[in-house]
Amino acid sequence: MSEGKVRLYVKGVVMGYKRGLRNQYASTSLIKMEHVKDKDAAKFYLGKRIAYVYKAHTLKKGSKFRVIWGRVTRPHGSSGTVRAKFR
Repeated sequence: MSEGKVRLYVKGVVMGYKRGLRNQYASTSLIKMEHVKDKDAAKFYLGKRIAYVYKAHTLKKGSKFRVIWGRVTRPHGSSGTVRAKFR
């Protein structure tokens, strides 16, 4: 068995919202995940949950960290970017 640490999540970057030339759809976010380089690799994450974790200034329930949960809905383009909907 491997002695190294196992990480059960993948870091990603919120690139913005789904949009056209003139319209922006704020209900769907575009997410670029580390080490996901093509559409086939992105298909693994379809239906998986996403946590947008951020740090706030005030304490709530003993923590300054907050979470917004979402779900990967489909790939976006051919470069490994995915679309996600958050609550």
